[in-house]
Amino acid sequence: MVVNVHCGDGTARIALQGRFDFNAHRDFKSSYDPVLGAADVNVIEVDLGAVAYLDSSALGMLLLLREKAGRVNKTVALSNCHGTVQQALEIANFGRLFVMH
Repeated sequence: MVVNVHCGDGTARIALQGRFDFNAHRDFKSSYDPVLGAADVNVIEVDLGAVAYLDSSALGMLLLLREKAGRVNKTVALSNCHGTVQQALEIANFGRLFVMH
């Protein structure tokens, strides 16, 4: 999986590309750890537009990010969800837990 992080206007945008599964754990965690402590970031947006596949461990990683972000008063949003990724998120009721756009 390829991970790119861009910060601006109070938002840290984490763009993911490829397969979001257990093998991506270290890269994903490394992408969000620095922004959790950034005073100028209020929202962490995870862009899933280029994710071709995600599994239950990816859902767990998103939940862990949400929990950690909540502890430091940051919001997590999921963006550009489509296809099977969107279906998996809907089945897991992530729309109730995350802002999705």
